[in-house]
Amino acid sequence: MHRLSRSGLSRSGAALLTGPVLRVDDVHARHDSVPTARPASDPHAGDRVTIPDTDLQVYPLALGGSVFGWTAGADASMRILDRYWERGGNFLDTADSYTAGRSEVVIGNWMRDRGARESTIVATKVGRNRDNPGLSPRSIIGAVQASLERLQTDYIDVLYFHFDDDTVPLEESLGAVDVLIRSGQVRHIAASDFSPHRLMEARVLAANGLPKFVALQSHYNLVHREAFEDSLAIVTKAQGMAVLSSFALAHGFLTGKYRTKADATGSERASRARQYLNRRALRILSTVQSIAAEHEAPAASIALAWLRARRGTVVPVTSASQPDQVDALMDAAGIRLNRGDLIDLDRVSAW
Repeated sequence: MHRLSRSGLSRSGAALLTGPVLRVDDVHARHDSVPTARPASDPHAGDRVTIPDTDLQVYPLALGGSVFGWTAGADASMRILDRYWERGGNFLDTADSYTAGRSEVVIGNWMRDRGARESTIVATKVGRNRDNPGLSPRSIIGAVQASLERLQTDYIDVLYFHFDDDTVPLEESLGAVDVLIRSGQVRHIAASDFSPHRLMEARVLAANGLPKFVALQSHYNLVHREAFEDSLAIVTKAQGMAVLSSFALAHGFLTGKYRTKADATGSERASRARQYLNRRALRILSTVQSIAAEHEAPAASIALAWLRARRGTVVPVTSASQPDQVDALMDAAGIRLNRGDLIDLDRVSAW
């Protein structure tokens, strides 16, 4: 794994750097008890999948950082990260716009305090931060410099375009990333919420020497299948891209926590889960819970295991607001759904 200092940025890229970046002193948490190594008996430590066209071997469930510095404070976030790491997790997903950059600050502090940078795969996104909006070369390079500062690292393993900025030619955006890859500050590039057409355009540009998208992050779960499977699945399969499924638990609905409108109150996440309180989604949840009972596992583990069983490389992205929620997420890696389970889940969730 290479680590080049940010002074290695090429002259063309360095000319685009603007302004100071956010410091990390505003969010800090240390613990007297700091894990120094993964438990030797951890049954999931060797359970890795390789993102195609990379040397990145990741835990088959990415821990989302959207809650860090928001619904999970600094101390809770540290304990969530500790639990994920102790169970063998190594793949963190965040963005420069999550809680105005505080998610990256929390992750940076955790990696520093735990000495965990070299054993952690970090994915972050650029494009939606107010200081560096959009995907112009200036914004991309400025955003990456700020993310490196907040994450307290010299490189980002996977850099996502957080959305498709159609006001900027894709060739220019990918050209800026090419500068960052050549300097060692970014290892791989990926897309979030891109259309099939733009993914195909990106592949043509990659064939002509620009960086290639190795993954797509897209809204995909048991109750939200059509948007991805109707067209994006064909393109990602043809291009050999990994799929990072966001909202993998449908804002918590697939945990079984929300079954009535009365349940779905009290938080923003709960209010988002209300959209699934319909007959189809409740039938899906009932099937998930029935299979979960047979496996003696939480419903969340079954919903995530279904995603992992999809064709190609599918890595669910999900978050936890408390450390005790992490185990149900991580247990999905050890669950192997049988043919009958998959048939039942596919049938009840068909679109």
